Amino acid sequence: MIKAFVPAVVLASALAAPVVSFAQQSNAPVTRAEVRAELVQLEKAGYQPGRANDLRYPEDLQAAEARVAAQDSASSSVGGMVDGSSASAAPATAAH
Repeated sequence: MIKAFVPAVVLASALAAPVVSFAQQSNAPVTRAEVRAELVQLEKAGYQPGRANDLRYPEDLQAAEARVAAQDSASSSVGGMVDGSSASAAPATAAH
C-alpha cells in the first residue's frame, strides 16, 4: 500500500508546484502605470473598452489578450526569422 501511495504523492506535488509558484507571482501589487500600460496594449490589439452594451465583452477581451500574448512571445523568442537581408551568400568576386 505504501508503494502505491508514494507515486501518488509525488505526482500530486508535481502538479501542485506550478500552481503554487503562479500564486506567489500574482501576489505582487500592480501599479496604476502597469494597469494603464496593459490597457494601452489591449487597445492597440483591437480591444475597445468604452463600447456601450458590448454583447461580446469576454470574447473580445480574451481575443485581444491572446493577440498581445502572441506579440510578446514573438518579440521575446530566441532565434527564428529576422527581417532584412544578408550578404553572406553573395558570390565572391575575384580581383584581377
